[in-house]
Amino acid sequence: MAWLRELRPLLHLLLPLTIHWLAEEMTVSVLVDVTTSALCPGDSTCTKAIYINGLQQTSSKALVGIMQLKKIGVTLKFARIVLIVGIFKMVVIPLLGQLSDEHGRKPVLLFIVSSSVFPMALLVWHQSEEFVYAYYVLRTISNIISQGSIFCITVAYAADVVTERRRATVFSWISGLLSASHVIGDLLALFLPEKYIFAISTALLIFCPVYMKFFLVETVIVAPKNHRESGWWTKIVNVPQQRYKSMRRAAEVVMFSPTLRGMALVSFFYELGISGISSVLLYYLKAAFSFDKNQFSELLGMVGIGSIISQMLLLPILNPLVGEKVILCSALLASIAYAWLCGLAWAPWVPYLSASFGIIYVLVSPSSHAIISNATISTNQGKVQTFIAGTQSISDLLSPIAMSPLTSWFLSSNAPFECKGFSIICASICMIISLCFACMLKPDSNSSNDIEGSTETPLLSDN
Repeated sequence: MAWLRELRPLLHLLLPLTIHWLAEEMTVSVLVDVTTSALCPGDSTCTKAIYINGLQQTSSKALVGIMQLKKIGVTLKFARIVLIVGIFKMVVIPLLGQLSDEHGRKPVLLFIVSSSVFPMALLVWHQSEEFVYAYYVLRTISNIISQGSIFCITVAYAADVVTERRRATVFSWISGLLSASHVIGDLLALFLPEKYIFAISTALLIFCPVYMKFFLVETVIVAPKNHRESGWWTKIVNVPQQRYKSMRRAAEVVMFSPTLRGMALVSFFYELGISGISSVLLYYLKAAFSFDKNQFSELLGMVGIGSIISQMLLLPILNPLVGEKVILCSALLASIAYAWLCGLAWAPWVPYLSASFGIIYVLVSPSSHAIISNATISTNQGKVQTFIAGTQSISDLLSPIAMSPLTSWFLSSNAPFECKGFSIICASICMIISLCFACMLKPDSNSSNDIEGSTETPLLSDN
């Protein structure tokens, strides 16, 4: 079959990445109980856990979160560390895209997947309050490196070996494998004893970079370096200048392309809503309906199964018929319905109903990446994909300014009215704005929007 031929060159990338995603997902539902038990022993609702998880998940979530953390007893020093490293995420993601374009996809992917090993190893060692805090610090740093960038670099790698007309299908298959790994991870979390989950996850995470080191093939032809001698001071001075030039060029490529500019806005507002929901959803369900590890795994598993079907079967069938734009708009509409059902849930079965919309809203990612990839040339794939991912990281930074305190407020006894999911309903407004921008898109499939004459010297060149 055609899709098998397209995926064959990607085997040695997708196999370790699937295991990597599986290893990370299998700890998600367990982590809620571990964090709550360590930080708030004996309580079903833990304000500390809500804030710290929000800070970790989106790599540092702004000043309001820090002020609240101080009030509930988390040290200001810890909050400052999380804020500082979190801000760097907006810089690191585009930087990794540039490095992958100029120094190769393989070393960047190795660096990214290796960063997840150390946080998990801490929880294998111990799960006390101090170790949980240390885990969140290291996990925040790991998320700065990997969250958002790993999928973008994978997409750029795929774009190197896949023709433009088949990219949407292949990107959808990659997203489907991501969803499949999440389902398997959730099933493992459901059946494995909790005390072994972090050890198994760590072992799998170590396997991935080792496999990629020996089997992954580089797809970028790296330009030969200029071996002209220069002092260390000159190199240090040149790095910020080259960094600025690369960022400016990526911004120009996006801003001068109506398609890429529109996709940046779509991605920004969608991520602003969905990241806010993701950071508080499990804690909201635990407080509102007393969900436990098993119910979390069931819920996440339903979303995963539906997304596998839609990404591996539905999108490849629909894309030739209606195109990426229609798929994107439909997926955004489904995400809005998902948010409203979760926020207004009146019974424990309603979140399961809302999970059915996962069949459609998961198509936001592959359709977005396909539109972005088709609107830029091959030598700018990494830069453009990660630049737009950088705009999403700004959303990640901003969303919990409202979501964390708002969720905590409406879950408390001091809520102004009875609606525990009010913060989720508010987040859906951002998705509505994203849908409006998506409807105005006019996707193109040529690379004329990119600025010509674009060869750049590598960021860490000897010039």
